[in-house]
Amino acid sequence: MPLQRPFRFGVNMFVPGSRREWSAKCRRAEELGFDVVGVADHLGFPAPFPAMVLAAEATERVRLTTFVLNTPFYNPALLARDVASTDQFVDGRMELGLGAGYVKAEFDTAEIPFPSGGKRVEQLERTVTTLRRLFADTEYRPRPAQPSGPPLLIAGWGDRLLRLAATHADIIAFPGGWASTTGDELHLAGVAQMEERVAYVRGLLGDRADAVELNILVQQVIPPAERSAIPDRFAPLPPDAAHSPEELPSVLIGTPAEMAQQLKERRERYGFTYFTVMEYNMENFAPVIDALR
Repeated sequence: MPLQRPFRFGVNMFVPGSRREWSAKCRRAEELGFDVVGVADHLGFPAPFPAMVLAAEATERVRLTTFVLNTPFYNPALLARDVASTDQFVDGRMELGLGAGYVKAEFDTAEIPFPSGGKRVEQLERTVTTLRRLFADTEYRPRPAQPSGPPLLIAGWGDRLLRLAATHADIIAFPGGWASTTGDELHLAGVAQMEERVAYVRGLLGDRADAVELNILVQQVIPPAERSAIPDRFAPLPPDAAHSPEELPSVLIGTPAEMAQQLKERRERYGFTYFTVMEYNMENFAPVIDALR
């Protein structure tokens, strides 16, 4: 069994607002005990890099991440400049989250061709190798604050993307399921599906298993009073969760103490130690952090 890491908790921000509103909610995340503030990358959401710099000004401790960049939108060399500059401006508190992009409508709106899944993973691989090469060059400018650049998180579900993550990532993030072809729907993974994906990654990591952190994006944090509405939210449920939805790896259900126990079990079963919740679940999840600490 790989080395068991301590828990880390992140919150993914995406609701636009004024400078004052953005700063206030980032400070609130830090007050609640979160370790990482993430910024999602979708059209209609705040631009990730300026949002991270503003978050750094408003906070003292939390790390800051892109969760995750729609990588095919970015030229690798220009992205390297943005990443290095941002890492400088946040005093080395940056982590870099990358994904292959999955929402076709956003590509259409941006008037960017929507390649096949394989082509998008190829674009992601070119970006990763370019960033690694540039940041390894001591003559590269601007220099990131962290000598080799920010720790790299790669998020995804399919075989090819997870192979890339196993080769290059410091953190591998599972979205808790897989998107439809156009990205309009998320199919939640059940226990068996998640166990298979994690085992696949473990097999690829080999000697790197202890060095790589596993993250999961928690899709919902559901208090006991709302448990009866779960089938309506997630239908159809995976077969192994139809009668026990609290078994869904990307959903937390119950009291804070019950959710804390669920996280301990998921650390033991899957090796997840880094859990990220959505902005709308930030306050609901805070008592779970307290229960675990």
